[in-house]
Amino acid sequence: MLEAAGIYVHFPWCVRKCPYCDFNSHPTRTDVSFDAYVDALIEDWQAQASRFAPASFATVFLGGGTPSLFNPEQMQRVLDMLPLEADAEVTMEANPGTTEHASFADYHTAGINRLSLGAQSFDDASLEALGRIHSASETRRAYTEARRDGFDNINLDVMWGLPGQDPGAAMADLRAAIELEPEHLSWYQLTIEPKTEFARRTPILPVEEDLYAMEQAGLEALSVAGYERYEISAHARDGRRCRHNLNYWRFGDYLGLGAGAHGKVTLDEAAAEIVRTANASQPRLYQANPEDLSETPVPQSERLTEFMMNALRLVDGTKVTTFEAHTGLEWADVQRLWQRLAADGLVDAERPVTTPLGLRYLDGLLSRLLDA
Repeated sequence: MLEAAGIYVHFPWCVRKCPYCDFNSHPTRTDVSFDAYVDALIEDWQAQASRFAPASFATVFLGGGTPSLFNPEQMQRVLDMLPLEADAEVTMEANPGTTEHASFADYHTAGINRLSLGAQSFDDASLEALGRIHSASETRRAYTEARRDGFDNINLDVMWGLPGQDPGAAMADLRAAIELEPEHLSWYQLTIEPKTEFARRTPILPVEEDLYAMEQAGLEALSVAGYERYEISAHARDGRRCRHNLNYWRFGDYLGLGAGAHGKVTLDEAAAEIVRTANASQPRLYQANPEDLSETPVPQSERLTEFMMNALRLVDGTKVTTFEAHTGLEWADVQRLWQRLAADGLVDAERPVTTPLGLRYLDGLLSRLLDA
């Protein structure tokens, strides 16, 4: 595997499914055993570690679903099995509506040092429209308790472009998040994903003119507040960029544990042999055979698109040497296509980085890469 590998651990249950969510998440039931699921994660890890685990991991991301439904002791079991670097970034996602189940201090003691709170909005009517189980006051309470219990690296997820939202309401949400002074803000536009409840019954969303006004006002407010935009929807203070997500965006290696989790592994750096891995998505099927991991090779013909779909989300882009090391391709191999994109003002002519114009029209830019 390449250096600075990460590991993603998926916890697939929520109190209820949000209507906009297309992640692998399932409403929890009384017959679900979280201890049995952790047992399956350990079996999954042991099988993958025997094949392609590095000596240690630089980052861990405990995602979902709602990982905070699991108690600190269960998280401790997961983290104790993993070889982590001394300064590893260990993130846990938490729903403010489930944080009363355990103390943040106990999660911190278990080894979690970065918290990602799914605030989404600070307007209770908007939260209800999004199907969230928490209120704005619960987000503030959870944030205050996390600070009290030792977390000095917190991300808040905040959405914009919500049903019925105007630019003033979007900015009120963002100002409320900024006032809490988190180290990191993931500020992203609501999109309607296929096979979600919102796709079946689409709410009335803001018009394009209002969306543009929200985006421009929000980016300015974040910059003034000292947040650096380093990815299309990620903003950080004081060098607190999310190291785990940066590894994704730079096409780095990572393992995926848990139901529906995916991984990307370089099996042979010299030959640049890359595979994508995936577990069964249904928790029941996954737990029945956690060692059953599918592997799909990534052919050279797809590596340009795979790399650029992530790297071009980064405001600073990445290096030519990173492109070559992570894909096994030569930069010269893509020069003809790249120069056409540069001539249209979408990318830098010399390296993998998007211009401000390309960042604004990223979907169109990526479509051109897919069609190449």
